[in-house]
Amino acid sequence: MEGALASVVSSLADVPVIGVPTSVGYGVGEGGKAALASMLQSCSPGLVTVNIDNGVGAGITAALISIRCRRSQH
Repeated sequence: MEGALASVVSSLADVPVIGVPTSVGYGVGEGGKAALASMLQSCSPGLVTVNIDNGVGAGITAALISIRCRRSQH
């Protein structure tokens, strides 16, 4: 996959979507560079893209989004 799923989901969802390109898969992914470029060039609002195989960064981003949401509710 070349990062299309994150773009489609973020265009349909009303919450932030975190895209994590992976270095493994099928096709000509060039170690995740094609998926990363696809996600970065997407014009879908609410799509946050982290670096290739950066699950830790995605988790931190999700935690920061959650903290901001909780602060705005009080």
